Amino acid sequence: MMETVTVSKDKLGLVISDVEKLVSHFEDLVEDQEQIIKLRLSDIKTGKIKGVSEEELDKYLEKRGVKVA
Repeated sequence: MMETVTVSKDKLGLVISDVEKLVSHFEDLVEDQEQIIKLRLSDIKTGKIKGVSEEELDKYLEKRGVKVA
């Protein structure tokens, strides 16, 4: 059987406000990361930087002692 929890309207409002702020911050983070990824892919396509394959990345990580599955 589940217990009933009573929360005042004011406290619930504060929690909801905090959650909305966190979601907003998360959206900003994801948006920033998406822009970074787009720029990185653009640089790889134009040859400004060399792209690295997954195999090359695995070898790099293994050299540094990281187990790659």
